[in-house]
Amino acid sequence: MTKRIVSDKSERIDKFLSEKLPYTRAFVQKLIKEGKVTVNGRCVKTSAKLRPGDVVKVGEIENVPLKIEKENKPLTILYEDKHLLVVDKPAGLTVHPVGRKNTDTLVNRLLYHVKDLSGIGGVIRPGIVHRLDRDTSGVLIVAKDDESHHKLSEMLKTHSIDRRYIALVRGVPKPDRGIIDVPIGRKNGTTKMTVSPSGRRAITHYKVVERIGNAFSVVVLKLETGRTHQIRVHLSYIGHPVVGDPLYGGRVNEVQISRQFLHAYEISFIHPIIGKKITVYSMLPEELTEILNKVREKWKKR
Repeated sequence: MTKRIVSDKSERIDKFLSEKLPYTRAFVQKLIKEGKVTVNGRCVKTSAKLRPGDVVKVGEIENVPLKIEKENKPLTILYEDKHLLVVDKPAGLTVHPVGRKNTDTLVNRLLYHVKDLSGIGGVIRPGIVHRLDRDTSGVLIVAKDDESHHKLSEMLKTHSIDRRYIALVRGVPKPDRGIIDVPIGRKNGTTKMTVSPSGRRAITHYKVVERIGNAFSVVVLKLETGRTHQIRVHLSYIGHPVVGDPLYGGRVNEVQISRQFLHAYEISFIHPIIGKKITVYSMLPEELTEILNKVREKWKKR
């Protein structure tokens, strides 16, 4: 089925479509090069710039045979039905193949354990609706069919999926609860993200649930948007980086931790097909519980 979208701003077509559709920018560029995308009835280049009112049509996408290797490695499934599943991703595991890394990812494990996955994400991202950073653990939705994938992606764009995280941060944020609403963009020439006036809007809600002396705080967070490294960048921006996150200033000598203390503990949404509310929880991993107990014992007395 051909998808018709009317442009509402001046922007490169590959960037515009990657924001409007549940496809990566690279996958959109591939579609454009294959002639499956037209603007006002004409094929264009990937660098073509849209104007408001331009009519963009994307032809039917055929599922590409998967070529990523299946791996029989542990996969914790917290919820599953014939349309989707929610998995508990461990820290240290990349969600999908990227660059030269095409093994030992969540996708490799999904391909072994799950018979059907949606093809919208292309060869390297079958079923992947959203992501977690490699060293962030917790709940992640995976789509089994294209209809579920489309609807879940739209729900993410309209902020209809409730995602909550827990983090251990340096210091004590003040006030105890608040909203961080500052744009995030990529730092030139790096994989690092940063607060930038030219970035995309990013909104994070936070609440301090425990103070550990004046040194650390346990914070729960709710994402309203889903930018790359959003929580880590926002917490660093307000001066309270995630403990164990060297990229954004969270390395603490007093805490012996091998990963960032950030865990996606809850996801809640209305099932896109059956209409039932689904809420899935993930317990704090044992290694983080141990770190938290050690920090409490050492710092609460100070």
